[in-house]
Amino acid sequence: MPGSTFGERFKMTTFGESHGEAIGVIIEGVTPGLELNEDDIQVQMDRRKPGQSSVTTPRKEYDKVRILSGVFEGRTTGTPLSVMLNNTDMRPSAYDDIKQMYRPGHADFSYDQKYGIRDYRGSGRASGRETAARVAAGAVARKLLERRGVSVMAYTTEVAGIRCEAFHPNAIERNPVRACDPEAAAKMIERIEQLAAEGDSCGGIVECRISGAAAGLGEPVFDKLDADLAKAMLSIGAIKGIEFGTGFQAASMLGSEHNDQMDENGFITNHAGGVIGGISTGADIIFRVVVKPTSSISKPQRTVDTEGNEREITTIGRHDPCICPRVVPVIEAMACMVIEDHYKRQAALLY
Repeated sequence: MPGSTFGERFKMTTFGESHGEAIGVIIEGVTPGLELNEDDIQVQMDRRKPGQSSVTTPRKEYDKVRILSGVFEGRTTGTPLSVMLNNTDMRPSAYDDIKQMYRPGHADFSYDQKYGIRDYRGSGRASGRETAARVAAGAVARKLLERRGVSVMAYTTEVAGIRCEAFHPNAIERNPVRACDPEAAAKMIERIEQLAAEGDSCGGIVECRISGAAAGLGEPVFDKLDADLAKAMLSIGAIKGIEFGTGFQAASMLGSEHNDQMDENGFITNHAGGVIGGISTGADIIFRVVVKPTSSISKPQRTVDTEGNEREITTIGRHDPCICPRVVPVIEAMACMVIEDHYKRQAALLY
């Protein structure tokens, strides 16, 4: 199955299925000598794991990290680093009644068309469960970036049409939706719980801010920094759109308004979101992604089965009514992967 590897000089290959024995990741290009233990990865896994609140799936996966290779006496060796997470709360029988039907919004139909076979137990590789492996790899990338003075922070800015009106960084990890506005967070939680009770779901918007990245990262044509970040984000199953800086608002701006002018202190504005010509400017890299509503809902929907017969389907199971809270650490992980990869590309270019 091609397409399970991401990155060029700092790269990961994920493996495993939602209801299989385990999932995991092999990371290549890790700088030797980095102090690393399982707790460094576990702290990020705990942010993503299910069952944290009323607005996430009740599935209980503790995602206990096991480092299988690439670390000796507490330091990375430079050889492939492998991390495995056992699946412990699988219930494949929940899919028995609908295994012959294509679930609306899921990859069931498209996987069948491509491979002629699919893992109906929670979508297999198409499940959001796969992103746990990405978070493990991103935790390693984050440690490397911390040594460079780079920080990556994502947060929810909108859920079900409810928008954050203020930005309080300290509030993000103190509310279940990881919103940057505590007042908006309370309204979001209420709405998500209401939709969950009705058997429905909702989407939202997550913003990511990368601070401290050096100017000069990114390639000028096909491997632009923003293009690689976009690919990373759109490779996450729930993400359906991305914008940088002022994004789509630029369509209604004038050149004199959108251009980031400069003075002796640097850029006066940051409408470009920290990337111009595909290369970082040294300003904060800011982008926003659209998170779709969770596909698995218990409301009856129209579909067809594998024989082409029209059917009505109700997806019963343990699913997030809103993906935003748990996708935040996934977005951060993928951003960390891209930035560390481009640091290593830049180093290879210069030396």
